[in-house]
Amino acid sequence: MDTTWRKSTYSGGQSGCVEVADGFTGIMPVRDSKDPHGPALVFSSAAWRAFVTAVRTGEFDAD
Repeated sequence: MDTTWRKSTYSGGQSGCVEVADGFTGIMPVRDSKDPHGPALVFSSAAWRAFVTAVRTGEFDAD
């Protein structure tokens, strides 16, 4: 199966960022764009949604 990866919208055009692959049921593959042939991490869709929500709401922002 050919996988199409897309960069995170948070990358801001930087050379290194997170890429995700859509189109998988129940999972979200994630990889480092600087190492496209390296390993991918796979998260459940629910866990990935929770992470993205936390990023968007500033949960990980430094005080």
